[in-house]
Amino acid sequence: MKQARGAMALAEMKEFAGFSAATQRYVRRALDIGLDREDALARWSRDIVEAASIRAQARLYERLAELRLMIPEDSGLDAVEPFMAPLVTVSAFDLGQGRLTGFSAYRFLYERLLGADVRPWLPAAFCAAATLPHLHPDLRRTLLQSISEAAATASGWSTRAPAFFPSWVEKIDTAPLAN
Repeated sequence: MKQARGAMALAEMKEFAGFSAATQRYVRRALDIGLDREDALARWSRDIVEAASIRAQARLYERLAELRLMIPEDSGLDAVEPFMAPLVTVSAFDLGQGRLTGFSAYRFLYERLLGADVRPWLPAAFCAAATLPHLHPDLRRTLLQSISEAAATASGWSTRAPAFFPSWVEKIDTAPLAN
């Protein structure tokens, strides 16, 4: 079991490494905010525009704790509206930031923010958020073209929890030390 978990962590690291630098940065920032890991404002804001974006993201991410508790256990329509409406709203914010440029990055982030049980709901939330009019038509097209038929029509989803949670890594000075 430990060996399988290690292999999955490596696969997740490889997937994360395949994302653009901007996407990687946004995922780490979102995880710091959503999982309350770091002072995201101090770590990630480079200017007043980014600081405002982080504050807005933190306000929206206050819903995550409630969303984790509301994930429907089955596909009954009575549980869909109270869960999907806030999930689509939070998703629309993240997609509107322009850093999650495809379904795989969105799925990667939201599996970590909300847990493995959210997987069946992610294609619908992604497609709903990606079609909202606040997004530029070119971005909507790119987002919608990024979801594969297999992801959109999956008959089942893994319940395995994510193994790799990317975080900030300090740069190391590689210059030789003076003796």
